[in-house]
Amino acid sequence: MPAYLLILVAILSRFTVLSHTSWLNFTAVGGALLYFGARRSWREMLAPLAALMAADYVLTTYAYHYEFRWQGYIPTWIWYVAAMALGQILLHARTSFLRFGAAVLLGPTSFFLISDFAVWYGGTMYPHTLAGLEACYIAALPFYRNDLISTTIVAGLAFGVPALVRRMQHSQAPVLPAR
Repeated sequence: MPAYLLILVAILSRFTVLSHTSWLNFTAVGGALLYFGARRSWREMLAPLAALMAADYVLTTYAYHYEFRWQGYIPTWIWYVAAMALGQILLHARTSFLRFGAAVLLGPTSFFLISDFAVWYGGTMYPHTLAGLEACYIAALPFYRNDLISTTIVAGLAFGVPALVRRMQHSQAPVLPAR
């Protein structure tokens, strides 16, 4: 249940930053997808994927007032699946600081590389040259920073709070008297 709740928070977080351009890409999506992938089965991953796809449609059409072109979202939707797979592969069986750090770094970095390559390749904002690709990636650095920070915070809370609670419960276990 917490994994599904976190996906809902992730979707809602995307709507809260609409009027604050300095906070764009500061959402719970990356951390939520890593957590969902680590804690739920592959069969259950269709529900959050469908919910995030619907949120993309609503944001594009009604919040940003753009025409929705599903082809432009394919790289993002592929990344959603990849982020859940990353959580499944790195964090499902065993969560260590090293595995967590790798997932938190790989998630936003892969999104940055994939999504901004798609912006450059499929758009007209940047020339289709190496210099244009470089300009696209440089322009996207603030979004990458926000994604990296928010993924670290959300995933840190999602994985850390339950671990802390378990540790506290374990340390407060009654000590049996010696016989």
